[in-house]
Amino acid sequence: MYKNSRGRPGVVLAAAAVAQFAVALDLSVVNVALPAIRTALGFAPLDLSWVVHVYALTLGGFLLLGGRACDLYGRRRLLVLGLAFFGLCSLAGGLAQTPWQLIAARAGQGLGAAAAAPATLAMLTTTFPEGPQRVRALGVWSGVNAAGGALGVLAGGLLTQYAGWRWVMLINLPIVAVALALVRAGVPVATPPARRERPDVLGAVLATGGVGLLVTGVVRTDAQGWASPVTWTMLAAAAVLLAAFVVTESRSPAPLLRLGLLRSRWVAGANVLVFFSTAGQYAAFYFVSLYLQQVLGMGAAATGAAFLPFSASLVAGTLVATRVTAARTPRASLVPGALLAAAGLAWFACISPDGGFLTDVLGPCTITGIGVGLVIAPVVAAATTGVAPHEAGMASGLMNSSRQLGGCIGLAALATTAAHRTGTATDPAALNGGYALGLAIAAALFVLAAVVAIGVMPHRRAGTPAPQPATTAENRLEGTPS
Repeated sequence: MYKNSRGRPGVVLAAAAVAQFAVALDLSVVNVALPAIRTALGFAPLDLSWVVHVYALTLGGFLLLGGRACDLYGRRRLLVLGLAFFGLCSLAGGLAQTPWQLIAARAGQGLGAAAAAPATLAMLTTTFPEGPQRVRALGVWSGVNAAGGALGVLAGGLLTQYAGWRWVMLINLPIVAVALALVRAGVPVATPPARRERPDVLGAVLATGGVGLLVTGVVRTDAQGWASPVTWTMLAAAAVLLAAFVVTESRSPAPLLRLGLLRSRWVAGANVLVFFSTAGQYAAFYFVSLYLQQVLGMGAAATGAAFLPFSASLVAGTLVATRVTAARTPRASLVPGALLAAAGLAWFACISPDGGFLTDVLGPCTITGIGVGLVIAPVVAAATTGVAPHEAGMASGLMNSSRQLGGCIGLAALATTAAHRTGTATDPAALNGGYALGLAIAAALFVLAAVVAIGVMPHRRAGTPAPQPATTAENRLEGTPS
């Protein structure tokens, strides 16, 4: 069994936060650099989007497997391996000379992140006991995660303009080095269990294939369209594989995802809520970034700097949410946070072609940032409330998968909707209309998130459930960080 050692909790938190910052940063840091990457490496227009999509594809497809591997083989071990592979692929991407080399490096980054991301969250839920201590730790993790995504736009713009596009990849190396040093300094090494169940290989193949086809089918709608036979074939195949995954997990003695976990209203509600809220958040980043550049005519560095108020207000919202959730329940912060984010995005939807940063961006950016901050910390606490320690990696992988799927599917669907509104027009007025529609739908997604919090999540915090019968190795593991 795993040794009962919590290591140094402060260092564990720092290691988890820095590692998650690297994962989140990489979701957005390349976006502003895409034009420079296309010029430097000679990407075809339709292939360029794969620099973004392949990272989302491999990350989303392997998160459930990464989460379960954390429980079976040790969170510390998966975090170290994931970070090391992520760093090596970042170096390869920074040195890439052809399009296929960069795309392969981005795919490798996604694989490394799929191991590291659930490990960071699982380490926190097994290091900090449920209650105020865990809420504060998860608040830091969530704030850093969201800040990484927001600051990625700023870092991408500054690095592209002043250092070159290769640094949007190489910037990960010092971050990974710091995270690994922190892991070495304070995250305990666990003794592996004497008896270990065989991994759920079939479940892993079905989940990875199903999620991978779902993400690929959705993100390629920019080229194929939603009505394309290719799109519907991929989505139908994804549905078949995911249905087979559910059947397999219901019969497996050591499942990748124990379906009984979803009977918890906290876990189920949090995963649905994070799907809707992340869909709205990712779409908002996308549309506001395009509005600043293509309608207001701002450069890459200025566009990145324009997101600073969002980052600052998000941190403020996270601090408030941490206090509220520690004193009450996650639901007490999730409902007002989702509604506030919806109000900010509805204000954003009033953008105009002849607007400006102070009149059309600063106010709604601040309101939206506070609302998102009120959501991101407590939703992670909700997703792990009442989860047994030996299933921390499983719950972490599930929550991260819901977040990733929400972002990919929401962004693709809203981008397609906005493109239909815009048509073939390229003038600022037409583009503005499409972006405004996308932002209005993003606001509606946060309203749906509030409805889920009200209708599904309990009013009172759940206690830790009784242990499941010890019929598998996963049920014999003790809840300690690894």
